[in-house]
Amino acid sequence: QVQLVESGGGLVQAGGSLRLSCAASGLQFSTSAMGWFRQAPGKEREFVACISHVVGSTYYADYVQGRFSISRDNAKNTVYLQLNSLKPEDTAVFYCTSKRAYCINQERQFTYWGQGTQVTVSS
Repeated sequence: QVQLVESGGGLVQAGGSLRLSCAASGLQFSTSAMGWFRQAPGKEREFVACISHVVGSTYYADYVQGRFSISRDNAKNTVYLQLNSLKPEDTAVFYCTSKRAYCINQERQFTYWGQGTQVTVSS
Protein backbone atom coordinates (compact mmCIF):
# COMPACT_ATOMS: atom_id res chain seq x y z
CA GLN A 1 0.00 0.00 0.00
CA VAL A 2 2.88 2.36 0.74
CA GLN A 3 4.52 3.67 -2.41
CA LEU A 4 7.57 5.89 -2.83
CA VAL A 5 8.30 7.15 -6.35
CA GLU A 6 11.53 8.98 -7.12
CA SER A 7 12.04 11.32 -10.05
CA GLY A 8 14.44 14.01 -11.25
CA GLY A 9 17.55 11.98 -11.95
CA GLY A 10 19.53 12.38 -15.13
CA LEU A 11 22.87 13.13 -16.74
CA VAL A 12 24.73 16.30 -15.74
CA GLN A 13 28.23 17.65 -16.10
CA ALA A 14 30.59 17.92 -13.14
CA GLY A 15 29.69 20.98 -11.07
CA GLY A 16 26.07 20.87 -12.17
CA SER A 17 22.87 20.45 -10.18
CA LEU A 18 19.82 18.21 -10.01
CA ARG A 19 16.69 18.28 -7.88
CA LEU A 20 15.35 14.86 -6.93
CA SER A 21 11.77 14.36 -5.78
CA CYS A 22 10.08 11.51 -3.94
CA ALA A 23 6.29 11.33 -3.91
CA ALA A 24 4.83 9.24 -1.10
CA SER A 25 1.41 7.63 -0.85
CA GLY A 26 -0.26 5.29 1.63
CA LEU A 27 2.00 6.72 4.33
CA GLN A 28 1.50 8.95 7.37
CA PHE A 29 3.99 11.32 5.81
CA SER A 30 4.07 14.09 8.41
CA THR A 31 5.00 11.65 11.20
CA SER A 32 7.67 9.86 9.17
CA ALA A 33 11.36 10.52 8.83
CA MET A 34 12.29 10.60 5.16
CA GLY A 35 15.72 9.73 3.85
CA TRP A 36 17.88 9.31 0.80
CA PHE A 37 20.47 6.59 0.20
CA ARG A 38 22.57 6.00 -2.89
CA GLN A 39 24.26 3.02 -4.49
CA ALA A 40 27.08 3.23 -7.02
CA PRO A 41 27.87 0.34 -9.36
CA GLY A 42 29.59 -2.46 -7.47
CA LYS A 43 29.24 -0.63 -4.15
CA GLU A 44 27.03 -1.03 -1.10
CA ARG A 45 24.11 1.29 -0.57
CA GLU A 46 25.14 4.25 1.61
CA PHE A 47 23.40 6.95 3.59
CA VAL A 48 23.05 10.40 2.03
CA ALA A 49 20.57 12.49 4.03
CA CYS A 50 17.53 12.36 6.29
CA ILE A 51 14.86 14.78 7.49
CA SER A 52 12.90 14.02 10.66
CA HIS A 53 9.19 14.32 11.37
CA VAL A 54 7.49 17.43 12.78
CA VAL A 55 10.51 19.62 13.51
CA GLY A 56 12.27 18.72 10.27
CA SER A 57 15.82 18.34 11.60
CA THR A 58 18.22 17.38 8.84
CA TYR A 59 21.23 15.06 8.78
CA TYR A 60 23.86 14.43 6.10
CA ALA A 61 26.68 12.05 5.38
CA ASP A 62 30.13 13.55 5.92
CA TYR A 63 30.99 13.39 2.22
CA VAL A 64 28.10 15.74 1.36
CA GLN A 65 30.12 18.72 2.66
CA GLY A 66 27.30 21.22 2.19
CA ARG A 67 26.60 20.28 -1.43
CA PHE A 68 23.22 18.61 -0.90
CA SER A 69 20.04 19.80 0.80
CA ILE A 70 17.04 17.72 1.88
CA SER A 71 13.60 19.26 2.36
CA ARG A 72 9.98 18.18 2.61
CA ASP A 73 6.53 19.47 1.72
CA ASN A 74 4.01 17.75 3.96
CA ALA A 75 1.05 19.20 2.05
CA LYS A 76 2.31 17.43 -1.08
CA ASN A 77 3.62 14.29 0.66
CA THR A 78 6.91 14.90 -1.10
CA VAL A 79 10.55 14.94 -0.04
CA TYR A 80 13.28 16.58 -2.13
CA LEU A 81 17.02 16.28 -2.44
CA GLN A 82 18.81 19.22 -4.04
CA LEU A 83 22.16 18.12 -5.46
CA ASN A 84 24.69 20.87 -6.16
CA SER A 85 28.35 20.89 -7.18
CA LEU A 86 28.03 17.33 -8.39
CA LYS A 87 31.13 15.20 -8.86
CA PRO A 88 31.65 12.10 -11.01
CA GLU A 89 31.93 10.04 -7.82
CA ASP A 90 28.32 11.02 -7.01
CA THR A 91 27.15 8.82 -9.88
CA ALA A 92 24.70 6.34 -8.35
CA VAL A 93 21.11 5.23 -8.09
CA PHE A 94 19.46 7.42 -5.45
CA TYR A 95 16.76 5.80 -3.33
CA CYS A 96 14.02 7.43 -1.29
CA THR A 97 13.15 5.75 2.00
CA SER A 98 10.97 6.18 5.08
CA LYS A 99 10.85 5.22 8.74
CA ARG A 100 8.77 6.15 11.75
CA ALA A 101 9.68 9.37 13.55
CA TYR A 102 13.41 10.09 13.91
CA CYS A 103 16.36 9.89 11.54
CA ILE A 104 18.90 7.07 11.67
CA ASN A 105 21.74 6.41 9.23
CA GLN A 106 21.31 2.63 9.34
CA GLU A 107 19.78 1.19 6.20
CA ARG A 108 18.04 -1.68 8.00
CA GLN A 109 16.05 0.72 10.18
CA PHE A 110 14.12 2.17 7.23
CA THR A 111 10.84 0.47 6.41
CA TYR A 112 9.83 1.49 2.89
CA TRP A 113 11.90 2.04 -0.23
CA GLY A 114 11.38 3.46 -3.69
CA GLN A 115 12.78 1.93 -6.86
CA GLY A 116 15.45 4.59 -7.29
CA THR A 117 16.40 7.26 -9.80
CA GLN A 118 19.71 7.29 -11.69
CA VAL A 119 22.10 10.21 -11.27
CA THR A 120 25.05 10.26 -13.67
CA VAL A 121 27.76 12.93 -13.48
CA SER A 122 30.19 13.28 -16.37
CA SER A 123 33.71 14.65 -16.02
